Amino acid sequence: MTCVSRRWHARLTTIMSVAALGCAAAVGGPEYVSEGAAPGEPRLVSQVEIARTAFGVPHITAHNVAALGFGLAYCQLEDHGDRVVLGLVRARGELALHFGPDSLDSDFFFRRRRARALETYHLLSRDARDLYEGFAQGINWYIALHPDEFAEWVAPSFTGHDVHGRFILMSDQGDVADFVTRLAGSATPDALNDDGSNAWAFAPSRTVSGHPILLRNPHLSWNAGYYEVHLRIPGRLDFYGDVRVGYPLFYIGGFNRHLGWATTNNGPDLDDIYALDVDPIRTDHYMFNGKAVPLLRETVTAEFKNGAGRSSETREFWRTPLGPVVHRGAGKIYVLRSAAEGEYRMVDQYLRMMQATNLAEWKSAMRMRSHPSSNFTYADADGNIFYVWNARLPARPHPPDGDTVAVAAAGSADVWTTLVPFDSLPQLLNPTGGYLHNENDPFHFTNLYEPFDPLRFGSNYPAPELGLRSQLALSLIHDSTTKLTLEDVIALKHTTRMLLADRVKDDLIRAIRAHAPEESEVAQAATLLEQWDNTVDPESRGGVLFEAWFAEYLALLPDVESRADRLRAAFATPWTIAAPVITPRGLADLDRAVAAFKQALSVVRERFGSWEVAWGDVHRVRRGDVDVPVGGCPGWLGCFRTLSFTPDADGALVASRGDAWVLAVEFADPPRARSVLAYGQSGREDSPHFSDQAAVFAQGRLKPVAFTDADIEAQLTRRYRPGREKDMTH
Repeated sequence: MTCVSRRWHARLTTIMSVAALGCAAAVGGPEYVSEGAAPGEPRLVSQVEIARTAFGVPHITAHNVAALGFGLAYCQLEDHGDRVVLGLVRARGELALHFGPDSLDSDFFFRRRRARALETYHLLSRDARDLYEGFAQGINWYIALHPDEFAEWVAPSFTGHDVHGRFILMSDQGDVADFVTRLAGSATPDALNDDGSNAWAFAPSRTVSGHPILLRNPHLSWNAGYYEVHLRIPGRLDFYGDVRVGYPLFYIGGFNRHLGWATTNNGPDLDDIYALDVDPIRTDHYMFNGKAVPLLRETVTAEFKNGAGRSSETREFWRTPLGPVVHRGAGKIYVLRSAAEGEYRMVDQYLRMMQATNLAEWKSAMRMRSHPSSNFTYADADGNIFYVWNARLPARPHPPDGDTVAVAAAGSADVWTTLVPFDSLPQLLNPTGGYLHNENDPFHFTNLYEPFDPLRFGSNYPAPELGLRSQLALSLIHDSTTKLTLEDVIALKHTTRMLLADRVKDDLIRAIRAHAPEESEVAQAATLLEQWDNTVDPESRGGVLFEAWFAEYLALLPDVESRADRLRAAFATPWTIAAPVITPRGLADLDRAVAAFKQALSVVRERFGSWEVAWGDVHRVRRGDVDVPVGGCPGWLGCFRTLSFTPDADGALVASRGDAWVLAVEFADPPRARSVLAYGQSGREDSPHFSDQAAVFAQGRLKPVAFTDADIEAQLTRRYRPGREKDMTH
């Protein structure tokens, strides 16, 4: 057993002895403690084994679900330490208790979530509760063994209720704030949101092996906390994929021996704000169905650190059976009705999905509807590929106004009360051409051979759209005569072509030639663009200047308020549903394009010393001691390998968002897979797994996934039980 400091010795013996008895009783699994166990060691330690393979990936084999959660929590703390603990402290609504009153807003929000967690905990399946309780005990065990890694106030006292508190869905407070701002007559900031993901599925008809292939490639900030892991309960569960740091299972994707899925953001409109009339006699009542109905009042108290002592604050919250009150004024009570509000069964659904063996079982789990959104792209060993535009979509009696405009509601007939059935959502099974794709655009062109009829889906669904990133994807995979290997799919995924350049570069060069003398620097720079291969390969020259030019061009466009509208106004021919894969194209304003190009020359020269700089000289992956060039660009420029960058102190642009976690799997027997996690398995800067995948990612390579016992043995670096790292050797 790892040595425990005096600070925790007495507490450890008490807490862990009780926890061990509780967990053993809860799961009904083996209660033995293997030889070498120390007094106070939880019984779950003996029920789980961790095998670490190359790049630090944990393969967790457990006797039962509680032990699986225990091992997963322990691994996450090994790799990410107090990030996991702080997530649970936040979920308790106790940040201000340790960090002061600046955290009170967060605490009040999460205390209300915790209340929902407490009232729903008994409604969860036994498996979900076991997972939560095991996860909490794994955290407690790690804290008790490593107290010096944490602040003095951190105690090993977390519970399954604390973990469950992280899975309660609540309304988006940012959207509520935007609505209130608009009510006050102010505009909210507009930005091009480049969050998103890529997902592909190929049927047996499209693969050389005759086995389906699935690609999962989410795009989020590089601090999003994707965590690669293999979860196994012999005879019951064998799932490889991603979880999120601080959670047992959260917005996951991956595969088992039979099937797998990938998710991409789809942004359905799940919310409505209803405007209710205030009762003219009683302030805290509203009129509904011709009657005065009282608002429901809730008071929440939170403590906060106040110097060397503590203080507390109490706030009032109001709600109705429709949802929480978000604003009151001008004779109205504004209520947010969200299809996701209070949902608590996400882990129950994931456990069912992870254990599914065929499409029918997987869809049965999906019908729980506890995952409120996301496109799901699916493939299985039976040869099926499947897509669903998933959403807990309200069946509205009115047009969807989302959170931008309040809908007047005088009674029940004015508000929605049910969801659109799962089987009525846009879905596509085994389409012509043998492929499915999604890059966050609406569902209509998931497969070009079988597009969805926009007239079939009304205003409750997004309008058709197909961005440049999606169009590039289709150009890579649409040809039904092309058969692909797993390696081919990986190579296509890493294409560095910038589709925007294909659409407008020729117009730009012609305009420059018409305006600039041949001997001028501007004309020389145009020659550079003409010779550029329209890729963002690290060695490619021209892309840095082109990207800077387009930013300057957008800024010069007149009379366009939002950035998204500005982007649409940039083209001579905007995107059209009649020509979805060849528009937009051309430049709308050639004079401004030339003026922007001259400005871009100065900008790039000032920032980087030369406008001839190579893409990789400017765009870098930096993590730990790794500092390497990387190809990739923002998706709205038409890159499939989506990367966004943050300026570093020396002026270099460092990858900070987008591509980072890539998983590709072929459903052979057994499955064959490759993966990479750019920011590594560990968030600890002193870990060898903090930066060991950064260069692999930058070079467009993936590592072999160890899925079978033989694979794990071949890659094994260490094997241990939580807290007894030296009791098993390789």
